[in-house]
Amino acid sequence: MAGKITTAAQLAQRAKEVALYYKTLYVKGCFGSPMTSENKDRYTRNHEYNMQTVRTAMIKDASSNTFGFDCVCLIKALLWGWIGDKSARYGGATYKSNGVPDINADAMIKVCKDISTDFSSIEVGEALWKPGHIGIYIGNGLAVECTPAWKNGVQITACNCTKSGYKRQNWTKHGKLPYVEYSVPASSDAPTAAAKTVEEIAKEVLAGKWGNGSDRTKRLTAAGYDPKEIQKAVNAMCKPTQKSNTEIAKEVIAGKWGNGSDRTKRLTAAGYDPKEIQKLVNKLL
Repeated sequence: MAGKITTAAQLAQRAKEVALYYKTLYVKGCFGSPMTSENKDRYTRNHEYNMQTVRTAMIKDASSNTFGFDCVCLIKALLWGWIGDKSARYGGATYKSNGVPDINADAMIKVCKDISTDFSSIEVGEALWKPGHIGIYIGNGLAVECTPAWKNGVQITACNCTKSGYKRQNWTKHGKLPYVEYSVPASSDAPTAAAKTVEEIAKEVLAGKWGNGSDRTKRLTAAGYDPKEIQKAVNAMCKPTQKSNTEIAKEVIAGKWGNGSDRTKRLTAAGYDPKEIQKLVNKLL
């Protein structure tokens, strides 16, 4: 994830990538900062919302590769150049850069163009708004938003509709942000960066539509995609779905993971914390 965002399609794509490929946490007033010790100390003092006991605990418990955002700060961080840099204070974003001011959600919708309550012709990359909250439309009835609800961070939700597998958010208005360009790409048989997301291209790669090796790299680059970002998405899609700790605990009780040090080694190798699994086993017995 790199480069200045200039189009609405890029904004939507980057927002989707954050939701899919990064660990995030809802932190009020946070522009994508990694949850280092220094930043944890800062953000547990910067806003009364974060100073609530439960929110402070969440921030302090977050891993250092977790990035903090709130709803409007997600949009601003991306437009300010956020790249997921764990060593940078704002994850690589530069405060108030690229002509984007530091404004809240209600102010941001007011500077949008073509504001409407009719969602029948909404375009990818438009801002979605309800009082005190803002998100980004990414197409196909879906949005990216950062909210303490549900997944407690940046997530993909259904926009004013019901879709299987997604939580529904009912937005009041939408509008075109003045910081990016909205344009319909010319019709073409070849895939284009403006037309498809990283996830969609990754699925096409898995289906064999982009070739292999250096040929794939050349074709993706020529079409305006970052081959490395596409490969990351492909790798993520190929990973087997990991079972929950509770499911594994039940399997342990059923004898499927062995005993003693053998069980510990097998659980660790599979990416589970043996101590956490044992706690659940004790509860279930």
